[in-house]
Amino acid sequence: MLIDTHCHIDVTEFDADRAAVLARARASGVEALVVPAIDAAGWEALLALCDSAPPDGPSLHPALGLHPVYLDSHRDADLARLETLVAERDVIAIGEIGLDHHVDGLDPKRQRRLLERQLAIARAAGLPVLLHVRKAHDEVLALLRRHPIPAGGIAHAFNGSLQQAHQYLGLGFKLGFGGMLTFERSRKLRRLASELPLEALVLETDAPDLTVASHQGGRNSPEYLPEVLEVLARLRDLEPSEVAEQTTANARAVLSGLG
Repeated sequence: MLIDTHCHIDVTEFDADRAAVLARARASGVEALVVPAIDAAGWEALLALCDSAPPDGPSLHPALGLHPVYLDSHRDADLARLETLVAERDVIAIGEIGLDHHVDGLDPKRQRRLLERQLAIARAAGLPVLLHVRKAHDEVLALLRRHPIPAGGIAHAFNGSLQQAHQYLGLGFKLGFGGMLTFERSRKLRRLASELPLEALVLETDAPDLTVASHQGGRNSPEYLPEVLEVLARLRDLEPSEVAEQTTANARAVLSGLG
């Protein structure tokens, strides 16, 4: 059985057929989805969706956070509300949070303050974090060293260097690999996925984004997670069942709320 450690199944792209997508994901072997938030406006709907997961689909586990790309929609009051919700609700992680220096127009100082505040909330709650990092791995690693997260977390859609990868591992983090791994042109990513310890890796889709090669140009879906598994197993010359067992154990190790 597989765990999709990063899937935005709550977004509008799935409104027309969400139940069917979830049923197909379960039929393909996906037993659980972690559903990260992107802004405060979506928190209540995300929580409600996870509370009412259809019985023929995977279990749904909410993560709450303020995504750096949506910086302009975040308010200071959202942080106080995040603290309250984390105390009151069954939340598996703080996320999706991080730094993004790829998208133009995002104030780096404000991003950093927002991330530091959310790291503090995670630390106080004893929760792991789901990190979004683009062109900022060294800065995020430095922040994590200054503001340690004992529960660790996942560096989602990891695309850094081997050296940066080992620094995340040393801080108690796992590294998320998804649809980009299925593209033959992703040579650097494939090299990382084959060289890193298998115990460091978790699977994800980031659906509806970053789809697999077989559905290039279309909507990504949690039902495609086995395609990521197959490529990872082939790169490491292992049986898919062995990789599935280990990556699922890795996800459960860092996301204790999965049970």
